[in-house]
Amino acid sequence: MAEVLVYVDHVDGAVRKPTLELLTLARRIGEPVAVSLGSGAGNTASVLAEHGAVRVLTADAPEFADYLVVPKVDAVQAAYEAVSPSAVLFPSSAEGKEIAARLAVRIGSGIITDAVDLEAGEEGPVATQSVFAAAFTTKSRVSKGTPVITVKPNSAAVEAAPAAGAVEALEVSFSERATGTKVVARTPRESTGRPELTEAAIVVSGGRGVGGAENFPVVEALADSLGAAVGASRAAVDAGWYPHTNQVGQTGKSVSPQLYIAAGISGAIQHRAGMQTSKTIVAVNKDAEAPIFDLVDYGVVGDLFEVVPQLTEEVKSRKG
Repeated sequence: MAEVLVYVDHVDGAVRKPTLELLTLARRIGEPVAVSLGSGAGNTASVLAEHGAVRVLTADAPEFADYLVVPKVDAVQAAYEAVSPSAVLFPSSAEGKEIAARLAVRIGSGIITDAVDLEAGEEGPVATQSVFAAAFTTKSRVSKGTPVITVKPNSAAVEAAPAAGAVEALEVSFSERATGTKVVARTPRESTGRPELTEAAIVVSGGRGVGGAENFPVVEALADSLGAAVGASRAAVDAGWYPHTNQVGQTGKSVSPQLYIAAGISGAIQHRAGMQTSKTIVAVNKDAEAPIFDLVDYGVVGDLFEVVPQLTEEVKSRKG
């Protein structure tokens, strides 16, 4: 069976969930070979093997931390040349998509971004995408070179499938471009204790109907009771009620959780484009004609300041 290269997204050896999803998808089209780079790369092997990696290629060097993505592109290209895979998979993070695009240019291959599903085809992997502001679902494949595909978080359920996970050192020769852009400072993101928005299994978002920044704790309380991430519509962000980093929509972040709860969000196409691929959608809005109700699995016509606190208390009572 052909091997599939999987780029590992990890933090000091702690593998992030989207990578485990990639391994699940990779097993549909071949045997996963993981590429783990940077500090703690060697510590990822056991988790990767547990989820299907037959081999784990590791490399660590100061360049991975001290410079922007080019050293990682050099490393993935080295892995590609060593393995000759049938496809290369990346998580659809900002970094993942940049590395994927640069790799595709270097190896002369086509690229598919933001896939939400992946299956084997007679002429290569077939990717499912949600396109044109989530108005259409398409199936496509790369017709030139080795397919390079990025996959959105929460596109597949993580499945354990123990494999050998043999660790191999990856030899990397860095190009002159690798040290062209140096990282001179880092500012740690302030932790909220909540999941990363794009990776969360549950997202609770607030919109114009929240009425102001002082009312967002109602949305946050529901999110915290569910162990969810907090999102916001463009209207709420533009009004300064919530940080731009939490914006869900075409000009914000795209999410695809198992459960998406929209509180006080009308459902403009700009917002729908960022959350329409969610598995289950629930909306609370006092306007029965709001466009969001055309999209939802469950809708509540009512005042969010009455409905959401009741829902929060119900969740807490069931968990307690």
